[in-house]
Amino acid sequence: MIDKKILDKLDHETKEAFKQGIESVIERTYDLEKEYKLLNASLIGLQNVIVQIVESQPNPTWILQDEIKENIFFQNSASRSVSKLLELVDLSHGDQEISYKNKIFVVKINQVDTKTIISATDITAQKRSERLASMGQVAAHLAHEIRNPIGSISLMASTLIKRVDMKQKPLVKEIQSAISRVERIIKSTLLFTKGIKINTHPLALENLEEEIREAFENYGYTKEVALEIDFPKHTTIDADLDLLSIVMQNFLYNAIDAIEEIEEEHGKVTFGYEHQDTYSCITIKDTGVAIKDKNILYEPFKTTKTKGHGLGLALSLEIIKAHNGKIDLLEHEKGFKIYIQDNIV
Repeated sequence: MIDKKILDKLDHETKEAFKQGIESVIERTYDLEKEYKLLNASLIGLQNVIVQIVESQPNPTWILQDEIKENIFFQNSASRSVSKLLELVDLSHGDQEISYKNKIFVVKINQVDTKTIISATDITAQKRSERLASMGQVAAHLAHEIRNPIGSISLMASTLIKRVDMKQKPLVKEIQSAISRVERIIKSTLLFTKGIKINTHPLALENLEEEIREAFENYGYTKEVALEIDFPKHTTIDADLDLLSIVMQNFLYNAIDAIEEIEEEHGKVTFGYEHQDTYSCITIKDTGVAIKDKNILYEPFKTTKTKGHGLGLALSLEIIKAHNGKIDLLEHEKGFKIYIQDNIV
């Protein structure tokens, strides 16, 4: 407050000047208030833009007030699904790889003024590709190395079965069955590592049925397994017979292996056919044990079976994709449905 006595002592001219000065200060105060509101609105707008940018990032991102993990200034939606990942981050180090929930993340840490920005990128697929490439090279090398001695053993077994007496023939047949299994693994491995190239022709389902029945006869199993094939007569599909036979064989052997694991002493494998839209569809069903882990069905070199090498379904999927088709897991029955595109170009 201004002392009134002092104000009364001022002459008129001084009072006017003083009044104008106060009005000027008040007016400038209003201007400053407007500028502050505009700056504050700009700051809020900038903060919203930054929030939207961080929120739009597909990778989990955290912004810390400082270098303490508990002091989270902001985090995007993607980070909430892997909230525990932040606990594994070592803030004293730079870029780092962290395994979390069967995934691999590369974590980057940046300092901006007092803020700590942490971002995590899922590199699981990249690591998987690198691992598969490495495993594929090793597998291909081993397959080549094994192929020649196995061929020699197979030839000797074929000669031996003609010379042994009847009591020894079952033993030699068992040897041939085991050799045949190794040969299938070698063939599958080489096909998978080299890539699939199809050569399609009109294929009679009767020919495919013959291939399935021959594979069934050559496979060793201990349970009573019934094979039922319900393919229509005089029906052709566009496919590569050799490659499609490998697919049918893989699914057949998986079905038999699943039946081997049930408590009952008998089981059944059923092949069926239908035409749906522009696809020829083959279904394979069995009465064996349920699939233990659907997430690794087509994962190369991974299997939950006691028998197998983990390439059968992975190779089968690649072959069917080469036919412009797909493979679906049946929902209400134990089995698969294979779609093969008509008139493949």
